[in-house]
Amino acid sequence: MSNEPSGVHPPQLQQVADDVFAYVQAPGGWCLNNAGIIADADRVTLVDTAATENRARALRKAAATVTPEPPHAIVNTHFHGDHTFGNCVFPEAIVIGHEDTRTQTAEAGLHLTGLWPDVEWGDITVTPPTVTFHDRLTVHTGAVRMELVHLGPGHSPGDTVVWLPDRSVLFTGDLAMSGVTPFVPMGSVTASLQALETMREWEPRTVVPGHGPVGGPEILDATERYLLWLRGLAREGVAGGLTPRELADTAGPGPFGELIDSERLLPNLARAYAEERGAAPGEPLDIGALFAEMVDHHGGLPACHA
Repeated sequence: MSNEPSGVHPPQLQQVADDVFAYVQAPGGWCLNNAGIIADADRVTLVDTAATENRARALRKAAATVTPEPPHAIVNTHFHGDHTFGNCVFPEAIVIGHEDTRTQTAEAGLHLTGLWPDVEWGDITVTPPTVTFHDRLTVHTGAVRMELVHLGPGHSPGDTVVWLPDRSVLFTGDLAMSGVTPFVPMGSVTASLQALETMREWEPRTVVPGHGPVGGPEILDATERYLLWLRGLAREGVAGGLTPRELADTAGPGPFGELIDSERLLPNLARAYAEERGAAPGEPLDIGALFAEMVDHHGGLPACHA
């Protein structure tokens, strides 16, 4: 089996600061996440891994071009399989994550593989974090200081961002996406907006989103614009007595038609509706039912190029 991921967009390794690299899997849609490599002296830390065995092995190969030392630690920004399934390809590394991420990684298991059964997932073993934290944790990779900050529930309850204050680099996980439709049904519109404001206050020079191209703080602004539009749309829908499905059918992607994975509007509206009706951030919704309704609304299973 080849260790190279399939598809027309090969992953790109971008140096974004001294000792800091972004591993970008274009175009960034379903299960095509970004990762990070922090390498200083003989210490290497990854930020997230990848969805399939082949893609995780390609990440390992890319890390080896930076330093021959294998990663000693992995930080998972949240529990979704595209960010965690590849943990098992790095058995020498300690996996670090928020306490909710550990719980949810174990509970979710390999569920993601059943949503896209035609993907070649490879030999994947679920590997949850073995080091967890509650609010904040500092990790040192050589001279590089990494601040792990829990800002969930936005995209998911355990959302963790990785802030490198001495390099002015921010890994947002899926709290921010670039050119890709945000996805908040497991988290919160309100908490996502609060998280974006917190990240903006740090004044990052470089932002590595969970999906899509690397950029600057404009990525935070673009994600915020979508979420504000989503919240306003939901308020109109609730006031007008429309269901999320009816509103998604009539509204379409609106001013965000350039974002890929626009079908996420329907489950995003379900979360926004729930919050308009008083649901707390992260209050569980029936994600399985929402995914099935999204597939029906979309007219088929969304594309996953993992």
